[in-house]
Formats: sequence, structure tokens, C-alpha cells
Amino acid sequence: MPPDLLLVIDTIYKPCGLVFTELKPEEESAEYDAFTFKINNQSIKYRAAKITPTKTGQFVTIWKRNGKGPIEPFHISDDWDLVIISTRNDNKLGQFIFPKHTLYNKGIVSGNEKEGKRGVRVYPPWDKAVNKQAEKTQKWQLDYFIDFTNKNDIDNAKLQQLLFITNTSLLQH
Repeated sequence: MPPDLLLVIDTIYKPCGLVFTELKPEEESAEYDAFTFKINNQSIKYRAAKITPTKTGQFVTIWKRNGKGPIEPFHISDDWDLVIISTRNDNKLGQFIFPKHTLYNKGIVSGNEKEGKRGVRVYPPWDKAVNKQAEKTQKWQLDYFIDFTNKNDIDNAKLQQLLFITNTSLLQH
């Protein structure tokens, strides 16, 4: 299991009473630590973003293979609820938790009338956006970001909202 995912599961999610099931690696995107699993019955696609040498932000692939054919973007009709993307820079750690419909509305997930993207750049708060497009992207992405750098300073209400948790007794640790 990817070390950052294991760390967050063991130190944040499990102590909050969240239940993880059906953890499976996705071999096609192994270089991005791709996994699928469920958190309290929410279907998750997991990836770890990578720092790239020439651009601000971190890059991650988010695609599927159509049978034995070519790769293609995720589709709005695919059977998953959230994409969780871990990001790290030295001692800073966080996750973007994107609902499928948000990614569809941003043109990242395909629909019947438009094709999505096979990869995206994410901008955690510790990365300074260097152009207008990056600033615009970072602005909307940060609404879906949870900073896990300091375990005692996690926004549990936001985490609960992003994971669609309705039982408010969860995440009170």
C-alpha cells in the first residue's frame, strides 16, 4: 500500500471510525500509487501526485483503459464517487478529495458531450501559483483540500463534508 495512504488511514481516518474496505491496487497507474477502495461505502479512486521539475504544482494521471484498447478519461457514468489525490512536499502532506460531479463540471471527467482529461495538475496551498490559470485552478481546488501536516490541526468538519459523512460523531477524535 502507498506509504502516504497508509499513514493517513492509520493516523487520521481509522481513529475517526471510518471503515475501509475493498482496497485494491490498480496496476495500470502504479507509478501514481493508484488504488481503489471504499470509505464507509463511498467508492474511491486514489492517486498520489508527483512533483515535476519544471512546473509549479504536482501532476497526476486520472484515466482508465477501455478494455484492451487505448486509455481514456474517467466518465461521469463510471462507478465511483470520489477521487482522492495525496500530495506531499518534504514534511507537508495533504489530500484533495474531489467528488466526481465537481471533476465533471471542471471538464476533467468526460460526459456524453465532452471529453475529459487523462491527467491534471494539482496545487496544494504550499505551492505558489505562477500564472493566472494556475491561480484560478488552485483557487477552486483548495475548496477540496485537507492539510494533514499537523494531525492536531485538521479541519474535521471539512473532511466530513468532503467524504459525504452524515454521522457527526465520526471525525471527533
